[in-house]
Amino acid sequence: MRAGLPGSRPLRVAQKGSLRPMTGTYTLYGSYASYYTAKARACLRKKGVPFVERLPSAPRFREHVRATSGSHRIPQLETPDGTVIQDSIEIFDHIDTHFPALPGVPSTPRQRLAVHLIELFGSEGLVRLAWQYRWFFEGNDFFVRMDFGRSFRPQGSDEELMHYGGLIADRMLSRGAQNASDDVRAEIEADYVELLGLLEVHFTHHPYLLGGHPSHADYSMMGALHAHMGRDPVPLRVMQDHAPRVFRWVEHMLVPEVESPEFFDTPVEYPPDDAIPESLEALLAWLAGHYAEPFRQNLLAWNEHVRDRSSELEGTEVLADGDQQPQLPPIPIEVDGEQVKASCNPHLVWVTQRALNQYQGPGSDRGACDAMLAAIGADALVGTKLARQVERRGGRLVLGPA
Repeated sequence: MRAGLPGSRPLRVAQKGSLRPMTGTYTLYGSYASYYTAKARACLRKKGVPFVERLPSAPRFREHVRATSGSHRIPQLETPDGTVIQDSIEIFDHIDTHFPALPGVPSTPRQRLAVHLIELFGSEGLVRLAWQYRWFFEGNDFFVRMDFGRSFRPQGSDEELMHYGGLIADRMLSRGAQNASDDVRAEIEADYVELLGLLEVHFTHHPYLLGGHPSHADYSMMGALHAHMGRDPVPLRVMQDHAPRVFRWVEHMLVPEVESPEFFDTPVEYPPDDAIPESLEALLAWLAGHYAEPFRQNLLAWNEHVRDRSSELEGTEVLADGDQQPQLPPIPIEVDGEQVKASCNPHLVWVTQRALNQYQGPGSDRGACDAMLAAIGADALVGTKLARQVERRGGRLVLGPA
Protein backbone atom coordinates (compact mmCIF):
# COMPACT_ATOMS: atom_id res chain seq x y z
CA MET A 1 0.00 0.00 0.00
CA ARG A 2 1.46 3.39 -0.99
CA ALA A 3 1.66 6.35 1.32
CA GLY A 4 -1.27 8.71 0.89
CA LEU A 5 -3.55 5.97 -0.42
CA PRO A 6 -5.14 4.24 2.55
CA GLY A 7 -6.93 1.21 1.18
CA SER A 8 -8.13 2.18 -2.24
CA ARG A 9 -9.49 5.62 -1.35
CA PRO A 10 -7.31 8.76 -1.42
CA LEU A 11 -7.55 11.21 1.44
CA ARG A 12 -10.26 13.79 0.70
CA VAL A 13 -8.58 16.94 1.96
CA ALA A 14 -8.69 20.45 0.57
CA GLN A 15 -5.39 21.70 -0.77
CA LYS A 16 -3.77 24.63 1.01
CA GLY A 17 -5.33 27.90 -0.06
CA SER A 18 -8.28 26.23 -1.79
CA LEU A 19 -11.95 26.22 -0.90
CA ARG A 20 -12.86 23.68 1.70
CA PRO A 21 -15.36 20.98 0.72
CA MET A 22 -18.92 22.16 1.35
CA THR A 23 -20.10 20.28 4.42
CA GLY A 24 -23.23 18.19 4.24
CA THR A 25 -24.79 15.92 1.69
CA TYR A 26 -25.39 16.73 -1.96
CA THR A 27 -28.43 15.45 -3.86
CA LEU A 28 -28.18 14.31 -7.46
CA TYR A 29 -31.48 14.33 -9.34
CA GLY A 30 -31.41 12.06 -12.37
CA SER A 31 -32.00 8.52 -13.56
CA TYR A 32 -30.00 5.51 -14.68
CA ALA A 33 -31.45 5.80 -18.18
CA SER A 34 -30.15 9.37 -18.46
CA TYR A 35 -27.04 9.99 -20.57
CA TYR A 36 -25.86 13.07 -18.69
CA THR A 37 -26.74 11.77 -15.22
CA ALA A 38 -24.25 8.93 -15.76
CA LYS A 39 -21.48 11.50 -16.23
CA ALA A 40 -22.30 13.40 -13.04
CA ARG A 41 -22.75 10.23 -10.95
CA ALA A 42 -19.33 8.88 -11.92
CA CYS A 43 -17.69 12.19 -11.00
CA LEU A 44 -19.37 12.36 -7.59
CA ARG A 45 -18.39 8.78 -6.76
CA LYS A 46 -14.76 8.95 -7.81
CA LYS A 47 -14.30 12.31 -6.08
CA GLY A 48 -15.66 10.92 -2.80
CA VAL A 49 -18.49 13.45 -2.56
CA PRO A 50 -21.17 12.62 0.04
CA PHE A 51 -24.38 12.47 -1.96
CA VAL A 52 -27.73 10.77 -2.35
CA GLU A 53 -29.57 10.24 -5.60
CA ARG A 54 -33.22 10.99 -6.24
CA LEU A 55 -35.47 10.60 -9.26
CA PRO A 56 -37.07 13.59 -10.96
CA SER A 57 -40.41 12.31 -9.60
CA ALA A 58 -39.26 13.23 -6.06
CA PRO A 59 -41.40 16.04 -4.55
CA ARG A 60 -38.28 18.10 -3.75
CA PHE A 61 -37.38 18.17 -7.44
CA ARG A 62 -40.72 19.64 -8.40
CA GLU A 63 -41.05 22.00 -5.45
CA HIS A 64 -37.53 23.42 -5.17
CA VAL A 65 -35.00 22.15 -7.72
CA ARG A 66 -36.93 22.68 -10.93
CA ALA A 67 -38.37 25.96 -9.64
CA THR A 68 -34.89 27.21 -8.71
CA SER A 69 -33.15 26.30 -11.97
CA GLY A 70 -36.11 26.97 -14.22
CA SER A 71 -35.38 23.68 -15.98
CA HIS A 72 -36.83 20.17 -16.03
CA ARG A 73 -33.63 18.73 -17.50
CA ILE A 74 -31.54 16.20 -15.63
CA PRO A 75 -29.10 15.86 -14.05
CA GLN A 76 -29.43 18.60 -11.49
CA LEU A 77 -27.28 18.79 -8.38
CA GLU A 78 -28.49 20.41 -5.18
CA THR A 79 -25.69 21.47 -2.88
CA PRO A 80 -25.98 21.30 0.92
CA ASP A 81 -26.87 25.03 1.03
CA GLY A 82 -29.72 24.61 -1.48
CA THR A 83 -27.90 25.91 -4.57
CA VAL A 84 -28.96 24.10 -7.77
CA ILE A 85 -26.59 23.32 -10.66
CA GLN A 86 -28.00 22.07 -13.97
CA ASP A 87 -25.46 20.80 -16.49
CA SER A 88 -23.02 17.93 -16.15
CA ILE A 89 -19.94 20.03 -17.02
CA GLU A 90 -20.89 22.75 -14.54
CA ILE A 91 -21.33 19.97 -11.97
CA PHE A 92 -17.78 18.75 -12.78
CA ASP A 93 -16.37 22.23 -12.30
CA HIS A 94 -18.24 22.83 -9.04
CA ILE A 95 -17.09 19.53 -7.57
CA ASP A 96 -13.47 20.14 -8.60
CA THR A 97 -13.58 23.53 -6.88
CA HIS A 98 -14.98 22.24 -3.60
CA PHE A 99 -13.27 18.83 -3.64
CA PRO A 100 -9.85 19.56 -5.15
CA ALA A 101 -8.32 16.16 -4.36
CA LEU A 102 -8.20 14.01 -7.52
CA PRO A 103 -8.48 17.01 -9.87
CA GLY A 104 -10.54 16.14 -12.92
CA VAL A 105 -8.46 18.28 -15.30
CA PRO A 106 -4.65 17.95 -15.43
CA SER A 107 -2.43 21.02 -15.05
CA THR A 108 -0.22 20.41 -18.12
CA PRO A 109 -1.19 21.73 -21.59
CA ARG A 110 -1.41 18.60 -23.75
CA GLN A 111 -3.23 16.52 -21.15
CA ARG A 112 -5.57 19.38 -20.27
CA LEU A 113 -6.44 19.90 -23.94
CA ALA A 114 -6.99 16.16 -24.42
CA VAL A 115 -9.46 16.13 -21.52
CA HIS A 116 -11.42 19.07 -22.94
CA LEU A 117 -11.51 17.41 -26.36
CA ILE A 118 -13.00 14.25 -24.85
CA GLU A 119 -15.50 16.40 -22.95
CA LEU A 120 -16.60 17.42 -26.44
CA PHE A 121 -16.05 14.35 -28.64
CA GLY A 122 -16.67 11.63 -26.04
CA SER A 123 -19.82 13.20 -24.69
CA GLU A 124 -21.39 15.52 -27.26
CA GLY A 125 -20.06 13.55 -30.23
CA LEU A 126 -21.07 10.08 -29.08
CA VAL A 127 -24.54 11.15 -28.01
CA ARG A 128 -25.87 10.48 -31.53
CA LEU A 129 -24.41 6.96 -31.71
CA ALA A 130 -25.78 6.21 -28.25
CA TRP A 131 -29.21 7.58 -29.14
CA GLN A 132 -29.34 5.53 -32.34
CA TYR A 133 -28.32 2.37 -30.53
CA ARG A 134 -31.09 2.87 -28.00
CA TRP A 135 -33.92 3.60 -30.41
CA PHE A 136 -32.97 1.87 -33.68
CA PHE A 137 -32.74 -1.65 -32.22
CA GLU A 138 -35.97 -3.41 -31.29
CA GLY A 139 -34.25 -5.64 -28.74
CA ASN A 140 -33.96 -2.66 -26.36
CA ASP A 141 -37.65 -1.80 -26.42
CA PHE A 142 -39.05 -3.58 -23.34
CA PHE A 143 -36.12 -2.72 -21.07
CA VAL A 144 -35.97 0.94 -22.12
CA ARG A 145 -39.71 1.49 -21.71
CA MET A 146 -39.68 -0.12 -18.26
CA ASP A 147 -36.58 1.81 -17.27
CA PHE A 148 -38.04 5.18 -18.24
CA GLY A 149 -41.33 4.28 -16.60
CA ARG A 150 -39.52 3.61 -13.33
CA SER A 151 -38.37 7.23 -13.23
CA PHE A 152 -41.99 8.35 -13.06
CA ARG A 153 -43.51 5.53 -10.99
CA PRO A 154 -40.67 3.87 -9.01
CA GLN A 155 -43.00 1.37 -7.33
CA GLY A 156 -45.50 1.22 -10.16
CA SER A 157 -46.92 -1.91 -11.74
CA ASP A 158 -45.56 -3.24 -15.01
CA GLU A 159 -48.55 -1.72 -16.75
CA GLU A 160 -47.88 1.70 -15.25
CA LEU A 161 -44.19 1.55 -16.13
CA MET A 162 -44.95 0.56 -19.70
CA HIS A 163 -47.47 3.38 -19.95
CA TYR A 164 -45.18 6.16 -18.71
CA GLY A 165 -42.09 4.75 -20.43
CA GLY A 166 -44.10 4.42 -23.59
CA LEU A 167 -44.83 8.15 -23.62
CA ILE A 168 -41.10 8.84 -23.94
CA ALA A 169 -40.42 5.93 -26.28
CA ASP A 170 -43.22 6.87 -28.64
CA ARG A 171 -41.96 10.45 -28.84
CA MET A 172 -38.47 9.21 -29.74
CA LEU A 173 -39.77 6.71 -32.26
CA SER A 174 -41.81 9.44 -33.92
CA ARG A 175 -38.52 11.04 -34.98
CA GLY A 176 -38.01 8.26 -37.49
CA ALA A 177 -36.17 5.66 -35.44
CA GLN A 178 -38.62 2.92 -36.44
CA ASN A 179 -37.68 3.45 -40.10
CA ALA A 180 -33.99 2.56 -39.67
CA SER A 181 -32.95 -0.02 -42.25
CA ASP A 182 -30.83 -3.11 -41.70
CA ASP A 183 -27.99 -1.38 -43.56
CA VAL A 184 -28.16 1.63 -41.25
CA ARG A 185 -28.12 -0.62 -38.18
CA ALA A 186 -25.14 -2.52 -39.60
CA GLU A 187 -23.23 0.76 -40.06
CA ILE A 188 -24.04 1.81 -36.49
CA GLU A 189 -22.80 -1.50 -35.11
CA ALA A 190 -19.62 -1.36 -37.22
CA ASP A 191 -18.82 2.11 -35.83
CA TYR A 192 -19.48 0.93 -32.30
CA VAL A 193 -17.30 -2.18 -32.65
CA GLU A 194 -14.48 -0.08 -34.08
CA LEU A 195 -14.73 2.34 -31.14
CA LEU A 196 -14.79 -0.55 -28.67
CA GLY A 197 -11.68 -2.01 -30.27
CA LEU A 198 -9.72 1.17 -29.65
CA LEU A 199 -10.93 1.37 -26.06
CA GLU A 200 -10.17 -2.30 -25.48
CA VAL A 201 -6.54 -1.77 -26.50
CA HIS A 202 -6.29 1.21 -24.17
CA PHE A 203 -7.84 -0.48 -21.14
CA THR A 204 -5.52 -3.43 -21.55
CA HIS A 205 -2.74 -1.20 -20.22
CA HIS A 206 -4.42 1.69 -18.36
CA PRO A 207 -7.17 1.94 -15.75
CA TYR A 208 -8.34 5.35 -16.99
CA LEU A 209 -8.20 7.33 -20.21
CA LEU A 210 -5.26 9.53 -19.17
CA GLY A 211 -3.44 6.68 -17.43
CA GLY A 212 -3.64 6.05 -13.68
CA HIS A 213 -5.81 9.03 -12.71
CA PRO A 214 -9.55 9.50 -13.34
CA SER A 215 -10.46 12.72 -15.12
CA HIS A 216 -13.32 14.58 -16.74
CA ALA A 217 -12.51 12.53 -19.83
CA ASP A 218 -13.60 9.31 -18.08
CA TYR A 219 -16.71 10.92 -16.60
CA SER A 220 -17.66 12.32 -20.02
CA MET A 221 -17.47 8.93 -21.74
CA MET A 222 -19.80 7.36 -19.17
CA GLY A 223 -22.82 9.00 -20.78
CA ALA A 224 -22.54 6.85 -23.87
CA LEU A 225 -20.75 3.82 -22.48
CA HIS A 226 -22.84 3.34 -19.36
CA ALA A 227 -26.25 5.02 -19.53
CA HIS A 228 -27.00 3.80 -23.05
CA MET A 229 -24.52 1.25 -24.38
CA GLY A 230 -23.56 -0.25 -21.01
CA ARG A 231 -27.15 -0.92 -19.91
CA ASP A 232 -29.46 -1.22 -22.91
CA PRO A 233 -29.55 -4.92 -23.86
CA VAL A 234 -28.39 -4.81 -27.50
CA PRO A 235 -25.29 -2.58 -27.18
CA LEU A 236 -24.44 -4.12 -23.80
CA ARG A 237 -24.26 -7.55 -25.45
CA VAL A 238 -22.01 -6.15 -28.16
CA MET A 239 -19.73 -4.60 -25.52
CA GLN A 240 -19.50 -7.83 -23.55
CA ASP A 241 -18.85 -9.87 -26.71
CA HIS A 242 -16.23 -7.54 -28.22
CA ALA A 243 -14.72 -5.54 -25.36
CA PRO A 244 -14.77 -7.17 -21.90
CA ARG A 245 -12.10 -4.77 -20.65
CA VAL A 246 -14.29 -1.81 -21.60
CA PHE A 247 -17.18 -3.42 -19.75
CA ARG A 248 -14.91 -3.80 -16.73
CA TRP A 249 -13.95 -0.11 -16.94
CA VAL A 250 -17.66 0.79 -16.94
CA GLU A 251 -18.16 -1.36 -13.82
CA HIS A 252 -15.21 0.28 -12.10
CA MET A 253 -16.44 3.79 -12.91
CA LEU A 254 -19.61 3.01 -10.93
CA VAL A 255 -17.81 2.50 -7.60
CA PRO A 256 -16.02 5.00 -5.33
CA GLU A 257 -12.73 3.07 -5.18
CA VAL A 258 -10.05 4.77 -7.25
CA GLU A 259 -7.68 1.82 -7.60
CA SER A 260 -9.02 -1.20 -9.46
CA PRO A 261 -7.72 -4.68 -8.59
CA GLU A 262 -6.38 -5.11 -12.12
CA PHE A 263 -4.14 -2.04 -11.74
CA PHE A 264 -3.43 -2.00 -8.00
CA ASP A 265 0.23 -1.14 -8.60
CA THR A 266 -0.43 1.72 -11.06
CA PRO A 267 0.20 5.11 -9.40
CA VAL A 268 -2.92 7.26 -9.09
CA GLU A 269 -1.44 10.14 -11.07
CA TYR A 270 -1.41 11.65 -14.51
CA PRO A 271 1.50 10.52 -16.72
CA PRO A 272 4.73 12.47 -16.18
CA ASP A 273 6.09 15.00 -18.68
CA ASP A 274 2.62 15.83 -20.07
CA ALA A 275 2.60 12.52 -21.94
CA ILE A 276 -0.47 11.22 -23.76
CA PRO A 277 -0.78 7.42 -24.02
CA GLU A 278 -0.49 6.28 -27.64
CA SER A 279 -3.73 4.35 -27.32
CA LEU A 280 -5.53 7.51 -26.14
CA GLU A 281 -4.13 9.43 -29.10
CA ALA A 282 -5.53 6.72 -31.40
CA LEU A 283 -8.93 7.08 -29.71
CA LEU A 284 -8.81 10.86 -30.08
CA ALA A 285 -7.98 10.48 -33.78
CA TRP A 286 -11.02 8.23 -34.28
CA LEU A 287 -13.29 10.63 -32.42
CA ALA A 288 -11.92 13.66 -34.26
CA GLY A 289 -12.34 11.87 -37.59
CA HIS A 290 -16.04 11.50 -36.85
CA TYR A 291 -16.86 14.73 -35.03
CA ALA A 292 -14.24 17.48 -35.46
CA GLU A 293 -15.58 18.82 -38.75
CA PRO A 294 -19.27 18.99 -37.69
CA PHE A 295 -18.24 20.82 -34.52
CA ARG A 296 -16.05 23.21 -36.55
CA GLN A 297 -18.99 24.01 -38.81
CA ASN A 298 -21.08 24.63 -35.70
CA LEU A 299 -18.50 27.26 -34.64
CA LEU A 300 -18.53 28.86 -38.09
CA ALA A 301 -22.33 29.06 -38.00
CA TRP A 302 -22.13 30.66 -34.55
CA ASN A 303 -19.72 33.26 -35.90
CA GLU A 304 -22.19 34.19 -38.63
CA HIS A 305 -25.06 34.43 -36.14
CA VAL A 306 -23.21 36.80 -33.79
CA ARG A 307 -21.30 38.83 -36.37
CA ASP A 308 -23.89 41.63 -36.17
CA ARG A 309 -24.45 41.40 -32.39
CA SER A 310 -21.35 43.29 -31.25
CA SER A 311 -23.52 46.10 -29.84
CA GLU A 312 -25.54 43.76 -27.63
CA LEU A 313 -24.57 43.80 -23.98
CA GLU A 314 -22.62 41.04 -22.32
CA GLY A 315 -25.08 38.74 -20.58
CA THR A 316 -27.81 39.04 -23.23
CA GLU A 317 -29.51 35.68 -23.71
CA VAL A 318 -28.64 33.98 -26.99
CA LEU A 319 -32.35 33.67 -27.69
CA ALA A 320 -34.93 35.58 -25.73
CA ASP A 321 -37.42 32.71 -25.53
CA GLY A 322 -35.93 31.43 -22.25
CA ASP A 323 -34.75 28.12 -23.69
CA GLN A 324 -31.66 26.92 -21.82
CA GLN A 325 -30.21 25.19 -24.86
CA PRO A 326 -31.55 27.09 -27.87
CA GLN A 327 -31.07 25.80 -31.39
CA LEU A 328 -30.36 28.60 -33.84
CA PRO A 329 -31.75 28.30 -37.39
CA PRO A 330 -29.54 27.11 -40.28
CA ILE A 331 -27.41 29.84 -41.82
CA PRO A 332 -25.13 30.00 -44.91
CA ILE A 333 -21.43 29.66 -44.06
CA GLU A 334 -18.25 29.28 -46.06
CA VAL A 335 -16.37 26.02 -45.49
CA ASP A 336 -13.03 25.70 -47.25
CA GLY A 337 -14.14 27.98 -50.07
CA GLU A 338 -17.59 26.47 -50.54
CA GLN A 339 -20.98 27.79 -49.41
CA VAL A 340 -22.98 25.39 -47.24
CA LYS A 341 -25.89 25.77 -44.85
CA ALA A 342 -25.26 24.81 -41.24
CA SER A 343 -27.37 24.89 -38.10
CA CYS A 344 -25.91 26.11 -34.81
CA ASN A 345 -26.20 24.68 -31.32
CA PRO A 346 -24.80 27.32 -28.91
CA HIS A 347 -24.45 24.74 -26.14
CA LEU A 348 -21.95 22.88 -28.32
CA VAL A 349 -20.14 26.17 -28.92
CA TRP A 350 -19.84 26.56 -25.14
CA VAL A 351 -18.44 23.04 -24.71
CA THR A 352 -16.03 23.43 -27.67
CA GLN A 353 -14.92 26.77 -26.29
CA ARG A 354 -13.29 25.06 -23.31
CA ALA A 355 -10.78 23.42 -25.66
CA LEU A 356 -10.35 26.57 -27.74
CA ASN A 357 -9.67 28.71 -24.68
CA GLN A 358 -7.15 26.19 -23.39
CA TYR A 359 -5.28 26.32 -26.71
CA GLN A 360 -5.75 29.97 -27.69
CA GLY A 361 -5.93 31.69 -24.30
CA PRO A 362 -3.32 33.75 -22.44
CA GLY A 363 -0.46 31.66 -21.13
CA SER A 364 -1.29 28.71 -23.39
CA ASP A 365 1.48 26.50 -24.73
CA ARG A 366 0.47 26.03 -28.34
CA GLY A 367 3.82 24.55 -29.28
CA ALA A 368 3.27 21.67 -26.87
CA CYS A 369 -0.14 20.93 -28.39
CA ASP A 370 0.34 21.51 -32.13
CA ALA A 371 1.84 18.11 -32.96
CA MET A 372 -0.87 16.27 -31.05
CA LEU A 373 -3.65 18.26 -32.70
CA ALA A 374 -2.21 17.64 -36.16
CA ALA A 375 -1.77 13.93 -35.43
CA ILE A 376 -5.39 13.45 -34.36
CA GLY A 377 -6.85 15.78 -37.00
CA ALA A 378 -8.31 18.39 -34.63
CA ASP A 379 -6.06 21.33 -35.53
CA ALA A 380 -8.63 23.09 -37.74
CA LEU A 381 -11.29 22.81 -35.04
CA VAL A 382 -9.15 24.03 -32.15
CA GLY A 383 -7.59 26.79 -34.29
CA THR A 384 -10.99 28.29 -35.16
CA LYS A 385 -11.45 31.82 -33.78
CA LEU A 386 -14.78 32.78 -32.24
CA ALA A 387 -16.38 36.08 -33.19
CA ARG A 388 -17.88 36.19 -29.69
CA GLN A 389 -17.82 33.80 -26.76
CA VAL A 390 -20.92 32.20 -25.29
CA GLU A 391 -21.30 31.76 -21.55
CA ARG A 392 -23.62 30.00 -19.12
CA ARG A 393 -25.05 32.23 -16.41
CA GLY A 394 -27.86 31.20 -14.13
CA GLY A 395 -28.35 28.12 -16.25
CA ARG A 396 -28.89 30.18 -19.42
CA LEU A 397 -26.69 30.61 -22.49
CA VAL A 398 -25.74 34.27 -22.90
CA LEU A 399 -23.39 36.38 -24.98
CA GLY A 400 -19.92 36.82 -23.52
CA PRO A 401 -17.83 40.01 -23.66
CA ALA A 402 -17.87 41.81 -27.02
